[in-house]
Amino acid sequence: MKIHTDTQRCVGAGMCALTVPEVFDQSEDDGTVVLLDAEPPAAQRAAVQRAERLCPSGAISVLLDD
Repeated sequence: MKIHTDTQRCVGAGMCALTVPEVFDQSEDDGTVVLLDAEPPAAQRAAVQRAERLCPSGAISVLLDD
């Protein structure tokens, strides 16, 4: 699994950081998404996919390794 975030698209809602704080955080400057782990372990797959779905601006993209 690989994660891409688009800070230009991010509106700073923080759903990602609330859902998976091990993978996502928010910038102290403008509140946009900060990616802490671009390739998290498989155990976090469901939570990362949930964060992707919950993002109101679509700033998170998840590419799954099959």
